Amino acid sequence: MSVVLEAINLTKEYQQYTALRQLSLSINAGEVFCLLGQNGAGKTTTINLFLGFLEATSGKALIKGVEVTPNNTVTKGMIAYIPEVVQLYGNLSGIENLDFFSRLAGFSYSKDALSAFLQKAGLQSEAHNKRLSTYSKGMRQKVGIAIALSKNADVIFMDEPTSGLDPKATAEFTAICRELAVEGKTIFMATHDIFNAVNVGSRIGIMKQGSLVHTTSTSGISANELQQLYLETI
Repeated sequence: MSVVLEAINLTKEYQQYTALRQLSLSINAGEVFCLLGQNGAGKTTTINLFLGFLEATSGKALIKGVEVTPNNTVTKGMIAYIPEVVQLYGNLSGIENLDFFSRLAGFSYSKDALSAFLQKAGLQSEAHNKRLSTYSKGMRQKVGIAIALSKNADVIFMDEPTSGLDPKATAEFTAICRELAVEGKTIFMATHDIFNAVNVGSRIGIMKQGSLVHTTSTSGISANELQQLYLETI
């Protein structure tokens, strides 16, 4: 399988503080890689380096073989980002938000195509034309996924995507992520949700104080075993 995301000795320092310490990691197409760790462990810093929001102190972040820092405009066209709180316009409907953000990315779709993206992201058709201000967090996350689909992103970064979701919304979100992975999308997810990480992830990494200290396949580990490993690590 082809490597889509690669970190090579990736390091981010702030004066006396090291937020990320020589991270080396490869993630293939179609993988869902879940990164666990306490607040301040380096999860969000890792995502922000791949997104180009931060510049590495040393080392490299590559997306499909392209180094992020000198080629930010190129790599941004390959990726999408779903933060913990998806920033959308409450006075616009779901389909209007999708139309606006897909146009910002340089795409123009018919109303039927926009609806198809929302449907694929799991948003029921009766919600497409309702204002975002009436949406639950789970519904807003689905619009975020639809935006990623409309950008035709190869890689989707997610930061705490299931935080605040009820069990039904989390299960729906997990099913969508699995479907995207089957289609060859690569998902990189920072999360505290151990149970969901086992359910949705193909591999899991555990970070502590800026270092990646464990990686494991989810095929041979239960949620209880992962929780025990996590507690022993942190």
